[in-house]
Amino acid sequence: MSTLYITGAGVSAQSGIPTFRGRDGFWTIGSKNYTPQEMATRQMYQHHPDQFLRWYYERFATYRNNGPNEVHYWLSDKNLITQNIDGLDGKAGNKNHIAIHGRLDQMTVYHQQGEDVSVITTPWDDVDEENLTQSLFQIFNIEQRPQLNQSLKPFVLLFDEYYTALYRIEQAQQRMQEATKIVFIGTSFSVNITQMALEIAITNNIEIEIVDPAPVKIAYQKVTYHQMTALEYITQSR
Repeated sequence: MSTLYITGAGVSAQSGIPTFRGRDGFWTIGSKNYTPQEMATRQMYQHHPDQFLRWYYERFATYRNNGPNEVHYWLSDKNLITQNIDGLDGKAGNKNHIAIHGRLDQMTVYHQQGEDVSVITTPWDDVDEENLTQSLFQIFNIEQRPQLNQSLKPFVLLFDEYYTALYRIEQAQQRMQEATKIVFIGTSFSVNITQMALEIAITNNIEIEIVDPAPVKIAYQKVTYHQMTALEYITQSR
């Protein structure tokens, strides 16, 4: 039994990675013709892989070499579930964190959801930016459209996909059930995993803390709000 930390994009802001819903956020800036919510879908990958992969590369993979910040290092020995795909918690040394939405530096076979597949490293450094679409198609083994069990797919949970064992959802739920306290840091509570954690906390009467410069207010008595950045919070907690 221990404190469980659940982190969102606010934790990586100091590392130079945009948050999701700010003015320059990932879910604010889409492509010329599609919103981010339309781009980040399995359907888009299936029918318009060229647009999907270019958007994914330009909005995410360009940050693949950014390094962890003080918050990631502070969390390196903590019981942690992160919503971030940037891989910075692993770079900071947390060996057993759960990346519930996948990892930017990894990919899988393009498979039916729920199947047991391996996760492999994405060779982003092999991308030829002068021939970007062709290069991305080669890396993900696509001719015109991705083929099931043949092509590859970024290891990231898309808007029209659901949590499966590949994303360690059962382990995440177990950690929530066993937690004595849950601390949410830098998250807008707009995705299913945070709602799931809140429901478990309320059902089990677990104390929660919310760390955010503009914290979301929760209809629950056992909440402590820390209206501050993640960095300010860990400085105060040392």
